[in-house]
Amino acid sequence: MVKEKAKVLKQKKEKKEKQIGVVSNYFEHVNVIAINLTASLKIGDKIKVVGGDIDFEQVVESMKIHNKPVKSAKKGDDVGIKITGKARKGYRVFKV
Repeated sequence: MVKEKAKVLKQKKEKKEKQIGVVSNYFEHVNVIAINLTASLKIGDKIKVVGGDIDFEQVVESMKIHNKPVKSAKKGDDVGIKITGKARKGYRVFKV
């Protein structure tokens, strides 16, 4: 029964997370990741960055398209997001 409960909790967690893109570039000097979105994203959404030994979550506080601040972005947009951790090209980004 304990295994079944753990499995159900894991499935619920996985359903909450939806991959919204992959890091196409990381600008270390300003802690910004570039992503081509596969789903919509807006300021205030919580994201999770996963790759290598990195796995962190944060709320999107700053997002830009072509160097202009935006409040939301849609699938297909190339966005820059300021992050609190470190990332590398190829890391996956999820909306939590």
